[in-house]
Amino acid sequence: MGRTYKQLSLDDRCEIACLSANGSSVRQIAAALDRSPSTVSRELRRNRGSQVGYKPNYAQHQMRARRWTGGRLEREPGLRRAVLERLRRGWSPEQVAGRLARESGRKVISHETIYRFIYAQLRRTTDFNWRRYLPRAKSKRGRRGKRGGSPASFIEGRVSLANRPIEVADRSVPGHWEADLMMFSKYGQAVLTVHERTSRLLLGIRLASKVARGVARHLVGFFATLPQELRQTVTFDNGTEFAGHLALHRLSIETFFCDPHAPWQKGGIENAIGRMRRFIPRKTDLVTLSTAKFRQFIAAYNNTPRKCLDYRTPAEAFAQVLHFECESTSPLSPGRRGVCCTAFLRHSGAREARTRKPSGHITWVKMDSGFMLRTPSGARLRTGE
Repeated sequence: MGRTYKQLSLDDRCEIACLSANGSSVRQIAAALDRSPSTVSRELRRNRGSQVGYKPNYAQHQMRARRWTGGRLEREPGLRRAVLERLRRGWSPEQVAGRLARESGRKVISHETIYRFIYAQLRRTTDFNWRRYLPRAKSKRGRRGKRGGSPASFIEGRVSLANRPIEVADRSVPGHWEADLMMFSKYGQAVLTVHERTSRLLLGIRLASKVARGVARHLVGFFATLPQELRQTVTFDNGTEFAGHLALHRLSIETFFCDPHAPWQKGGIENAIGRMRRFIPRKTDLVTLSTAKFRQFIAAYNNTPRKCLDYRTPAEAFAQVLHFECESTSPLSPGRRGVCCTAFLRHSGAREARTRKPSGHITWVKMDSGFMLRTPSGARLRTGE
């Protein structure tokens, strides 16, 4: 059997104080109390006052002061409010911890501490609304089982992901995208989403149907306003809604498809859709969702800091990519003036501001919500429609 331990009581501490004052050694005190010498030595070292020496009442008070009184978020109301306010925006605990560290210049709190705080509240209060602070709203930690993937489709002109350029894989080169449909419970409702692999920028538009011709038309509309360097490849899964992918070849965009039953090969867009589910769950009826609200949700995603971007937001990262692209473009001929884009960052909830501060070829404008690209020719590309 394992050894059992008993904490020192106030009577034990009185005995230690009396024997210590009489000059007894640590081993003599331990023998008198039938305790280990290390227990007595640790007690005298940890609970003595620098001025008064070892006193039983003071030692008892020190012991109680060291007792656990709850997690850090329970002890610090200000930090708790700051964390919960960011969790309500849909940020993950890791994003909250990372952003606080970036803003403070030092580590403020661990994401694991935030997770433990939420799950501790679930256990103590049995109020399952606490789980809604978490990205996946799970009441228990761990992975859920996954269902099998959909059967592969045979698509004209389909090129396997294995033939995609090697430089796409490490996300160091901008201009490579992933596309997928965000499906909903009500039949026929879907959102077409495209995701830029380097900046993690997300664009989305609600679809009237999943017909391949219409999906291809929207994709062409998405990419037509971008410079050629920022529209190099698009990766799809094997859904028949992307059978019209050849229309993108007219824009000199190469298209590639994941292997059958392997949607994880385009993990960026899968992760982005998972994050958007925090704002637009599968059971949402898109008919009741206003365009302004939809754009706000897209804006919330694009203005949420990401660990993979060193806690910059996708909007900030894409604006930097776009700024570099415009700055590195040589003086344009009249026929190519539409290539250089102007970026408009529209912060969620901000009032429209007409004051513009040019940064090279990039102009920043505060508006209601969302993120929009507009070329000098007047064409516009919104993140949400």
